[in-house]
Amino acid sequence: MRLDYRILNVFARSGERLSGNPLCVFEDGSGLDATQMQALALQFNLSETTFILPSRTADARVRIFTPAYEMPFAGHPTLGTAHVVRALGPGSDQVRLELAAGVIPVAAVRNFWELRANNATTRAPRAATAELAVALGLQEQDLAGPALWVDAGSEQLIVPLASEDAVRRVQLSIDALRSVTGDGPRAQVYVFVPRTDGSLLARFFFSKGESLLEDPATGSATANLGGWMLANGVRLPLALTIAQGEMAGRPSALRLRIDAGRQVFVAGEVIELGRGVVEL
Repeated sequence: MRLDYRILNVFARSGERLSGNPLCVFEDGSGLDATQMQALALQFNLSETTFILPSRTADARVRIFTPAYEMPFAGHPTLGTAHVVRALGPGSDQVRLELAAGVIPVAAVRNFWELRANNATTRAPRAATAELAVALGLQEQDLAGPALWVDAGSEQLIVPLASEDAVRRVQLSIDALRSVTGDGPRAQVYVFVPRTDGSLLARFFFSKGESLLEDPATGSATANLGGWMLANGVRLPLALTIAQGEMAGRPSALRLRIDAGRQVFVAGEVIELGRGVVEL
């Protein structure tokens, strides 16, 4: 079996080809089962690998796999896969992708792609503020508002911090993160702080087996941040640029937009790096 794939960077920063979050997209996954897809995702060992499939309700159905498990929704795989669907299809800048989390509309202006996120649900975490601070390696005064579990397709813990310094000082162990995220789907946390220029600085940590990793750009967490802001009465409409990946050595730029109708949008630049073939 011959499988064509493409390697892309999503949420690239100002055209920098080796910035953003890497993604592998298999152009046609219709001959694969879930076990093979999972094995290929582990083979490439990127944060996510996607497989394009036929759909009766959208332009394409997409399955998203990390090296360890399948995800119902993730931001940079959605944007990057839409870029490939456009290239393979009639070339429309309006793409609808059928994910496990539902049909997600995605639109492009050249190589800048924007998705409309699902409406988010929120709930309070079981961990108290003091416990969260300890787990993050911070002081309680470094936290700047209510932490929330937010789910716009992939539930994550969102924690606002009080300063850029606090964001940079976060130090976590896998055990510490597990101790405060046991009431969620897995050990993961997104921390952020507004900057004086109107942008945000953010970091996202997640578990991979017994290890803890930092993601350079997390579109699902950006969608969840929109849900957090709506739950906390943010003034609308809103448009923000988010810097992520600085401490992971992979600077990235994400855009969060919330319109007057409370719809959340996540956007970023997609760059195709290359193509290849796998023989199974």
